[in-house]
Amino acid sequence: MPVALVTGISGQDGSYLAESLLADGYEVHGIVRNSTEENLAALGSPANLRLHSVDLLAPDALESLLRDVRPDELYSLAAVSSVAASWNDPVMTGAINGQVVVRLLDAAHRLQEEHGHPVRVLHASSAEIFGQVAETPQRETTAIRPSSPYGASKAYAHLSVGVFRGRGLHASNTILYNHESPRRPEAFVTRKITASVARISRGLQEGLELGNLDARRDWGWAPDYVEAMRLAVAAPEAGDFIVATGVSHTISDFLDAAFARVGIDDWSSLVSVNPAFVRPVDPAEQLGDASRARDALGWSPSVDFETLVARMVEHDLELLDA
Repeated sequence: MPVALVTGISGQDGSYLAESLLADGYEVHGIVRNSTEENLAALGSPANLRLHSVDLLAPDALESLLRDVRPDELYSLAAVSSVAASWNDPVMTGAINGQVVVRLLDAAHRLQEEHGHPVRVLHASSAEIFGQVAETPQRETTAIRPSSPYGASKAYAHLSVGVFRGRGLHASNTILYNHESPRRPEAFVTRKITASVARISRGLQEGLELGNLDARRDWGWAPDYVEAMRLAVAAPEAGDFIVATGVSHTISDFLDAAFARVGIDDWSSLVSVNPAFVRPVDPAEQLGDASRARDALGWSPSVDFETLVARMVEHDLELLDA
């Protein structure tokens, strides 16, 4: 059976990816910090899933694991995934999001060149590499000029993928725009909103504090974006692919959709703006043009914005009723 190695397997994307790979008969190896991490329970304990407790920053730890596992496909998803958190610890963000990816690329290239074992690599890049965007919508050719430590770390990894692709490695970037699901932790604004809306509707919470309500993002359904990753790995030619819906909404739009699901039309008295939640530098609009992914990979999103938000709210209501 084909072998895949997934870093960040316990995260939102990693868990959906592992489910997809396992369903297709892969032997899946995942890197974790411990066996109790978020979303691992959703995977169960299939015989073809093997978890490895590895310190990503330990010298030669990743390289040794790649030599042992000899994956056919390598998915680099592990990251300090919060833009806000990256401002608190930019050094750690750079190490995890940047240097770890380069080490994986180098180890995969060595496995291919020195041991004759081809490896296809997928890096989960981010729309944050575009920062204060030079054009809207953004394309794969849009200028890379990040405006946060998170974006800068992702840009380093993104460009490094291109470097190793030039050395003969089948290495692709999926430039992921915001994508959500019930598996998002509440540290992310979308899940913070849906979980809070559910509690407010049940009388368990009085209100909600947020940052910039005018921030505009292109939101999609996480399992759709995982499908794009797999399509990029399977493609005859590696490349960079924007993965987005091509439709943007504000945080206020997200609030409208979430509160509507619980029958609340006017949420103005329930939501307040806290300056502490406003990022130091926040791109005004992120909107992706996924034409290349559509044309080269045959990919398109299957879930619209309203359905995405409704699914998240419904999940959080179910958690309260359990």
